[in-house]
Amino acid sequence: MKILILGAGRVGESVAESLVSERNDITVIDTNPVRLRFLQDRLDLRGVVGNAIQPSVLRDAGAQDTDMLIACAPQDETNLVACKVAKEMFNVPTTIARVRSPEFQDDSPLLGKTGFGVDKVICPEQSVTAYIRKLIEYPEALQVLEFAHGLVSLIAVRAVAGGPLVRHRLEEIPQLVPDTPMRIMAIYRQDTVLPQLDGRTQIEPGDEVFVLAATEHIRTVLGALRTRDQPVKRVMLAGGGKVGLRLAREIHGDYQLKIIEPLKPRCDYLATELPPEVLVLQGDSTDEELLGDENVDQMDLFLALTSDDEDNIMSCLLAKRLGARRVLAVINRRAYADLVQGTTIDIAISPSHTVLGELLAYVRRGDVEAVHSLRRGAAEALEAIVRGDRKTCRFAGRRIDEVGLPKGATVGAIVRGLHRPDGSEAGEDAKPEVIIAHHDTVVQPNDHVIVFVPRKRMVREVEKLFQVSATFLF
Repeated sequence: MKILILGAGRVGESVAESLVSERNDITVIDTNPVRLRFLQDRLDLRGVVGNAIQPSVLRDAGAQDTDMLIACAPQDETNLVACKVAKEMFNVPTTIARVRSPEFQDDSPLLGKTGFGVDKVICPEQSVTAYIRKLIEYPEALQVLEFAHGLVSLIAVRAVAGGPLVRHRLEEIPQLVPDTPMRIMAIYRQDTVLPQLDGRTQIEPGDEVFVLAATEHIRTVLGALRTRDQPVKRVMLAGGGKVGLRLAREIHGDYQLKIIEPLKPRCDYLATELPPEVLVLQGDSTDEELLGDENVDQMDLFLALTSDDEDNIMSCLLAKRLGARRVLAVINRRAYADLVQGTTIDIAISPSHTVLGELLAYVRRGDVEAVHSLRRGAAEALEAIVRGDRKTCRFAGRRIDEVGLPKGATVGAIVRGLHRPDGSEAGEDAKPEVIIAHHDTVVQPNDHVIVFVPRKRMVREVEKLFQVSATFLF
């Protein structure tokens, strides 16, 4: 696929890095030649210097035969106008815009064909906020991702000694946790994925375990892999920027909330935007005395959400040392995130990677409903709808062990009943069925199939299995 990316900042770089690794033809447009040269030296892509709202720049970048434009420049206005020009003058089939303003949503008439011509809006700040909200709801988890309209969840959890499943084999799970169907999708031990999972595989303390189950069973699954943490009641936010304010607006009614913000004008603004029960403090989140005075040791969760990676790391380390039960840091630099994840800092979040799944769902071939990037882009979980029949699609009408999945890729669950036999979406009165997959499970047309792919190079092979072809012969 030929893809134009507008903006070589953190989001643009992360998107380019992910898509280049899948052998897409990538061109990046940016006004900063130094930044573009850095990307060209590091990645196999083409750089074009210029302002992408100008038709001549888009033409030089090859917009006339481009399949997709991803506009992720810092300014909303630039992204919206670039999508409009690309759609109107070059008939680019798919346009995606990074837009921070909540005034522009996917269903807004301003974004349609008669508006800015944007097919999909992405907002990293909103994606990070939603991601963090799930981690507040399930404090034992490292990652919580939803599929099939929220009916199925994939969770990543660090196994600890004392969990009912820890130091037991996978074949023992049905006896140890009865009436809770689940599928262990992958186990990472010392940051390396176990190449083969079978009934004799044993879960060890410290393993990072990816488990797929019906969302209604998630709490039971978490309790099976680690001792149940206390519910989150007290939260402290370091940083009252866009993410901090969004999160505070969403959670203030459910938790005791404190915000530390260094800039007085921003503190004044936060105080006017949030209810009186939210305590807004002006100060430095790396100040040990301030954290001590504000009882950080009584916090169930400390969240470092500033735009400075070093400050986020240092404040989390300090909060943890002073007694905060769990700490989370937003970290933009991938090298930093890889370094601190799973150490004293419980969770490190990369904002650019939280939006990758939204973009990848458009890039994937076949009828892909959702894609989630895992382990900072190293692995993926995708949800695809099976179309066609046994003669035209490898998945349709076959047992899972007959499909021919690449080694290591795993079908975790099937959701049946979200579509009618003719392929149209079922109504609100439909009762979908969540099926935890086994080797002999037969996949039917219109099933939603959730697949875990431990290495990105396998993605293309998995996509081909879902594609419908009139000439396919098995």
